[in-house]
Amino acid sequence: MKTVSGLLRIPQWIKNSFLFIPIFFAGELFDTAKLLAVIYGFVSFSLVASSIYILNDIRDVESDRKHPEKKFRPIAAGKVKISVAWVVMIICAVAGFGIAWWLSAYFAYILTGYFVMNLAYSSGLKKVAIVDLLIVATGFVLRVLSGGFAADVYISHWLIMMIFLLSLFIVLAKRRDDILEYNKSGIALRSSIQNYNLDFIQSVLTMLSGIIVVSYLMYTISPEVSEKFGTDHLYFTTIFVIAGVMRYIQITLVENKSGSPTRILYTDRFLHFTLAGWVLSFFLIIYFMKAG
Repeated sequence: MKTVSGLLRIPQWIKNSFLFIPIFFAGELFDTAKLLAVIYGFVSFSLVASSIYILNDIRDVESDRKHPEKKFRPIAAGKVKISVAWVVMIICAVAGFGIAWWLSAYFAYILTGYFVMNLAYSSGLKKVAIVDLLIVATGFVLRVLSGGFAADVYISHWLIMMIFLLSLFIVLAKRRDDILEYNKSGIALRSSIQNYNLDFIQSVLTMLSGIIVVSYLMYTISPEVSEKFGTDHLYFTTIFVIAGVMRYIQITLVENKSGSPTRILYTDRFLHFTLAGWVLSFFLIIYFMKAG
């Protein structure tokens, strides 16, 4: 099971939880039909994402064997034959796209765009500085859009903007960790890493952190949102956003442990409490106000 999980990168599936964001912000989380549609979308997106992971592992098997961490991946470590990996990759892709087309044509179009974009990224765009960051951040926006189409709910421009900014912030923090490793060992973990440095990364992180907080605050007090949810108290949830951004900056700049956003999300208790506080406060405000 551990080998299967490593081949499919199942822990990375948590990224696809972004599909649930539109239905949560729309205040329709308890609509069974819409929620079930998003769950199907999550499975579809995860299977296609796994097919991309496997394809990349097949293509990069030789370089992965020289990498201090990637050498333990199933294909690079010799635990899974390349021929078997090809079969699993095709099954994941066919099953994922099959569910997507059954679910919604628009959902399938977005998923296809995500797939093609990642192929382009792996084929060369990952070597182009800044473009590589924008592509990864766009991937999260596509997840949110697909979740909106799966549930058939409206997605505000505020939400799209905030997801893009937050994703870009996290990707930059991850790049900073790659730079530290490059400065320490001289090993370039990414093709574009030589076009970045700590001053650039930290300057952009500072800029983005401020924009994220201000954008979220503007979202909570916007007339559109106040009218939609029937409350002007959403700005109270900003405290959790500020705390979460500050903690992530602390992890990045003080602890120098921003190399794996997935691991951080799974293990950091401060972020767990912050996220839980934000979800609970937002939930109480929008759902109780709607119920009232």
